[in-house]
Amino acid sequence: MGTVWSGRQISREEIEMALSKAKEIVSSNSVVVFSKTWCGYCKSVKKLFSELNVSYKVVELDEESDGGEIQSALKEWTGQSTVPNVFIGGKHIGGSDAVMEKHRAGKLVPLLTEAGAIANNSAQL
Repeated sequence: MGTVWSGRQISREEIEMALSKAKEIVSSNSVVVFSKTWCGYCKSVKKLFSELNVSYKVVELDEESDGGEIQSALKEWTGQSTVPNVFIGGKHIGGSDAVMEKHRAGKLVPLLTEAGAIANNSAQL
């Protein structure tokens, strides 16, 4: 059984293809933000990453032809159905709350530095 997205049933094959695509994106980039252009929480994470001079890849699911399939695949993979859905160094971090909490706790910049997404001296703590 598939998932319903925008009134259309998503097949198992579509989810599998989207999952493969999502995993390839995550493995090929040190930081990935699966986002939607209109999402305020996504904008907050992207703004923080930009302020920290993070090199990251954004996948705007509302602009991707298979965005619904990718979001369904991400839910299956991570257990998280919402955006932003953030990965650092190939590891699932979570959404906006998780990213902001790591930043407040002083754990985000070291994680980003370790992933090679930020230079040691370019981040403001």
